[in-house]
Order: sequence, then structure tokens, then C-alpha cells
Amino acid sequence: MRIVRFDMQGRQAYGILEGEKISVLWGLPYDGGLANTTGEVLSLPEVTLLAPCEPTKIIALGLNYRDHAAEFGNPVPDEPLIFMKPSTSVIGPDAAIIYPAMSRRVDYEAELAVILGKTARHVPEDKALDYVLGYTCFNDVTARDLQKKDGQFTRAKGFDTFAALGPWIETEIAAPDNLTVEAYLNGERKQHSNTSDMVFGVATLISFISRIMTLLPGDVIATGTPSGIGPMRVGDMVEIRVENIGALRNKVVAERVSA
Repeated sequence: MRIVRFDMQGRQAYGILEGEKISVLWGLPYDGGLANTTGEVLSLPEVTLLAPCEPTKIIALGLNYRDHAAEFGNPVPDEPLIFMKPSTSVIGPDAAIIYPAMSRRVDYEAELAVILGKTARHVPEDKALDYVLGYTCFNDVTARDLQKKDGQFTRAKGFDTFAALGPWIETEIAAPDNLTVEAYLNGERKQHSNTSDMVFGVATLISFISRIMTLLPGDVIATGTPSGIGPMRVGDMVEIRVENIGALRNKVVAERVSA
């Protein structure tokens, strides 16, 4: 099943996508909400797809691919290395990534994102996947120069538009730890790996994070990026592809700074 969130002439709602048809939901797709459709069916070309969830927080992973750790000359971490991106950084498919005026290098990072379906706290690893609504594509956009300058991640990864996700939530992923993840820049493949190279798998991440903070329905765990990260420039089109999910496309635009 594919869950979308959309806008149609100023009206925003969730729906279930089948082919080109969207069955509109009464409310949120959590706590049994997927069973409650309004009976209204829309055509995909009629709507604008938004980010497929509205997270209270995005928990992201650093150095969670062995090849990416090697790319930076770092050992793999003993425990998941987590950081957070604000909810205000979220954008959906085809929305613009804004290149901030204070940065001189902004990178793409292709990732698999996990969408929580119910509240999770102190979840055992063997039950962790029961808390997942589904999965989507994620671009952990990063101002690399500012990350290096600051020595931590908040500014570099927290700009508005720096958490691109979508185009929908795919609920039928049986093996999230064995999916191809790719990034394309202007049609040229830049990243190509598999989630099997992750240091910590999805169930481990959910369990670990839920022992630190309460995860709420719609919250996002961005599971880390493989090697091959690189810079984007104004005018570039970046595409994140995850096997069995689809493709997330966003164009990079310059920030408009008021005088």
C-alpha cells in the first residue's frame, strides 16, 4: 500500500494511492485510520503531492554505512550516532531545496527513511518493526562546509528545505535491511549501495532511539547515507531512489535574501 499526503486547491489530506487513483482518508493514517476512507477518489494528476507525513521530529544517523565511514576516514561507531533535524526542514516531492546564502557547499545524501506508525518507547528490538507504518525516500541535505566549521550538525542540517522526503509511504517492505539506495544528480548516478551495508539495521535503530526519546506517529528515522556524497549547485536536479519505493526529485534554487 502507498500512503500519500496531498494538496488540492488549498485542501490538504491523506490518501491511499493505487495506480493513478487516490482514495481519500477521513483523517490521519495512524491508529486504524487507513480503514476510514471518505469514498472520494481523486486522480493523481489533480493533486500536488506533499511530504507524506508531518513529523514532530526527524532522527537521523551519522556514519551508519560502512563505506561512508571509510569515505570520511572514520571507524564505524560502537553505537548509533544520532542527530536531529527540525520539522521545519521538511519538504516533499518536487519542492525546491533552497541553497542557503551562508553556505558554499551543499551536499545530497540518499537515505531510506522509516515512518513510525504508533507511539514507541522502550521498544524491544524483536518487536520494533511492529511500530513501523512504512518507508520512504529521504535526502539528508547538508551544508558540508558549515558542518566542518561547527564541529556538530545542527546548523549544517537544520536549514529549511534540508529534509526532503517522499513521494509516498510504502507499507509493504518485507526486508528494509536489503534495499538498493541511489542518488542521481542531473541524471548521473552518484550513490549506489544497499541497506545491507548499514552498521545498524532498522529494528536496532528503532529500539535504540526509543530508549532515549518517545517516538510519535509520523516521526521519521533517516537511516544514514552510503558513500558517494557530493555537492549540489543552484539549478541542479537531485533524485533519490530506494528499491520498491520509488523516486524523490527536488530542484536546487538560490535563497532570496532581503536587503
